Amino acid sequence: MSTTDKASPETSDETSGEASGTESGEASRASAAADSTDAAAGAQLSTAPLEDSPGGPAVGIGVIGWARWFWRQLTSMRVALILLFLLSLGAIPGSLVPQNNVDALKVAGWKRDNPSWVSVAEKLQLFDVYSSVWFSAIYLLLFISLIGCIVPRSWQFVGQLRGRPPGAPRRLDRLPAHTTWRTEKTPDEVLSYARTVLRAGRFRTEAGKGHVAAEKGYLREAGNLIFHVALIVMLVAFAWGQYFKSEGGKLVLRGSGFSNTLTQYDDFKSGGLFHPDDLPPFSFTLDRFDATYEMTGPQRGTPRDFKAYVTFSDGAHGTPQKREIQVNKPLEVDGSKVYLLGHGYAPIVSVTDPTGKVIFKDAVPVLPQDANLTSTGAVKVADGYKDKDGKKEQLGFNAVFVPTFAGEGKGTMFSQFPALLMPRLMLNAFHGSLGVDAGLPQNVYVLNTSKMEPFKDEAGQQFKQKLELGQTMTLPNGAGTVKFEGIERWATFSVTQQPGSGLALAGAIAAIAGLAGSLFIQRRRIWVRAVTGKDGVTVVEMAGLGRSESTRLPQELAELAATLHQQAPSAPAALAETRVEETSEGERG
Repeated sequence: MSTTDKASPETSDETSGEASGTESGEASRASAAADSTDAAAGAQLSTAPLEDSPGGPAVGIGVIGWARWFWRQLTSMRVALILLFLLSLGAIPGSLVPQNNVDALKVAGWKRDNPSWVSVAEKLQLFDVYSSVWFSAIYLLLFISLIGCIVPRSWQFVGQLRGRPPGAPRRLDRLPAHTTWRTEKTPDEVLSYARTVLRAGRFRTEAGKGHVAAEKGYLREAGNLIFHVALIVMLVAFAWGQYFKSEGGKLVLRGSGFSNTLTQYDDFKSGGLFHPDDLPPFSFTLDRFDATYEMTGPQRGTPRDFKAYVTFSDGAHGTPQKREIQVNKPLEVDGSKVYLLGHGYAPIVSVTDPTGKVIFKDAVPVLPQDANLTSTGAVKVADGYKDKDGKKEQLGFNAVFVPTFAGEGKGTMFSQFPALLMPRLMLNAFHGSLGVDAGLPQNVYVLNTSKMEPFKDEAGQQFKQKLELGQTMTLPNGAGTVKFEGIERWATFSVTQQPGSGLALAGAIAAIAGLAGSLFIQRRRIWVRAVTGKDGVTVVEMAGLGRSESTRLPQELAELAATLHQQAPSAPAALAETRVEETSEGERG
């Protein structure tokens, strides 16, 4: 009987443990290598600026080090988003608090109504938000941050466009989407078929040793860059518009004209770099204004159509042209737009002195106070009047005009309809000083009675009278007469010049397109490997990797694999063997 040395159980266990430990270590190292390969492949799909490697030299803490740290923080996407949020947050006070460059009268009213907050608001520049130091600082920092984000990403993206798809990772089965089969076709035939299939799917392909690499979805990064460039374009357009813009309003009586010069405007505001010479030369005359309203039903009084018919001349010696201006249909002239904003009535009033001489006759515009055009205004007679004793005085009349009066005993002085169905003019009279001789500007639609005395009727009350069209009011004590001669129409126009609006629109469209591309286009790579197995049958592996998790990648890989499988079908023996293996695995499970 022969004797055979046998290892003790302890020795056997140690040997198997060492072997298993060796295999486990090799598997761990292979897994780590595969993970690093996959991570590197995924990192190549991004255009984010590369950070310093952990093993690299540390940045010094001197001036250069701090400057470099500050620049990296400023140009990070996180800081850009924070600045964009702060810019939106900073615009809120500009919407809630009246601004000096928009309406100085509202600013004065806000200060009067909120006296305790005036000092704080002025220190924080809340009345000039968009030109304030803090808003400008946020704006400029955002501008610099976006440029700092885009420039390195652009260079990296150009490099990726010029580069080729990277080679296949060593372990394709570790990628998120993977499939494999065995075929009787040779590896060269399989790879040739794979390149044809991938090119048909608009992939950029690159042949390697035993594999084909393909890449698609570059427009995702292009869309990301377009979005950020569009933001810069919009910021430039906003700044351009704010600095060079101009906007003015003008009330024009029917039959009167307007020329586009600074002195012709009733109110005018502009940007810091605007010059009056930038106003394009043109003029127009308001020939007619038509307004139509719903006459019956629950919509009675609702406006249906407003049209201003003008005679327009482009330039100092332009040929007169007939034009129509409607709401939301402006007249465009050399980058400026003339908008129709509003309309109203102007009662024609004549005033005579005690001798019967007509010292004033004009159409006096009154401002609407409601939808039915109940309007208020003031008639001011500043020159030419002398009382019965020959003393020079000035006359003033508060006026309330209604185009449709309800009738005596049927209500107060409020209009019942915006059209001229039953016009009435209510006047109360004052005499004294209007305050216009002081040289200070005052509202032409408001009567300043601080230096005036009211006329008194026989009962000692303030003298006032309601006038029908053509009716005359006789002032007390032989002071003269006032006649309601007729009614004229007026329209208000806004002339705006916003040089950056077209650029802002283009930037907004580009931003939406770029954002859509960055959200819906997926950057992905496909690898096909074909090698000859130990049994002489070709083993085909396909795997895909995307920049982000998506259900689209496995579906696309399955479609490409199915197309390639038609060219390189599974080997019959391999298919049967695979089924047996699957059954065995199912039994073990």
